Amino acid sequence: MSELTIHPALALLEIDSIAVGVLTGDAMVKRAPVAVLRAGSVHPGKYLVLVGGEVADVEEALDAGRDAAGNQRTDEVFLPDVHPDVVAGVRGEREPGNGEAIGVFETRTVAALIRATDRGVKGAEVTLREMRLADDLGGKAYCVFRGAIADVEAALDAAEGSLPHPDLLVARVLVPRIHEEMLENLDGGAQWRGRTSSCN
Repeated sequence: MSELTIHPALALLEIDSIAVGVLTGDAMVKRAPVAVLRAGSVHPGKYLVLVGGEVADVEEALDAGRDAAGNQRTDEVFLPDVHPDVVAGVRGEREPGNGEAIGVFETRTVAALIRATDRGVKGAEVTLREMRLADDLGGKAYCVFRGAIADVEAALDAAEGSLPHPDLLVARVLVPRIHEEMLENLDGGAQWRGRTSSCN
């Protein structure tokens, strides 16, 4: 299985059935020689299939996935020119550090968040601090931008503008001059258990 590295295109299908998700991933990888295939179940019982590679191959695989998923497909994203920071975020890489402002963008689906993050980092001079996708989030997802207040606001605007349906947005928050203790919590990881296990 290929490493999740920078490829010209990225696509993700989000499916409301694990069984149909397995069928979908199989159909996608059989249809076209994608360079990346990542597939698996996430809470609450959804299945994600992520592919990357050349634009034509990813588009063909996505067509096959749509056919296989049918009405069990809940969301999708196709990025023919994916931003490298988004690939790093999907891999779980984090860019800690401070900025004048922090922006948090939260969506109901992983596909919506990937699309929104790509639009945000392309639409403004911001750093993508991190992305959290589905696991331990009840299927939701969020990303954190940092930068100058005006740039973070522009990234949030661009991210929101990318959503095909307004109800995909859970929340967008701009925090100017975030307090040092909250910044330490962000740098330390977002999960509650990880933050409380070291408390005395």
